Amino acid sequence: MPYATHENDVQYLADDGTVLGEVTFPNCGDGIVDINHTFVDGSLRGQGIAGELLSRAAAELEKSGRRAHPSCSYAVRWFEKHAEYAHLLAE
Repeated sequence: MPYATHENDVQYLADDGTVLGEVTFPNCGDGIVDINHTFVDGSLRGQGIAGELLSRAAAELEKSGRRAHPSCSYAVRWFEKHAEYAHLLAE
C-alpha cells in the first residue's frame, strides 16, 4: 500500500485511496508544527504502521527544516523512544 506525504500530514493509503492511517502536523508558525493526531485503522493496528507514519513525518520535517511540538499522546511517546529525532523537537 502506498504512502502519501503532504505539507501537513503523512497518510497510509489503500489501493483505492482510502486513508488507513494518518499523522497530521499543522503549522503553528515560525517553522514549528504541532503533531496533533495519529490514526491507524483498527484492521492494521499492532503492525508498526503508526511508527512508520511518525518516521515519515520526522523525515518530512527534517527535509523542510521544520521542528515539532507533539501534542498527540502517541507522538509524545514515539519521540521519547526515538532520541535520534530529539533535534526535531521545538523547545
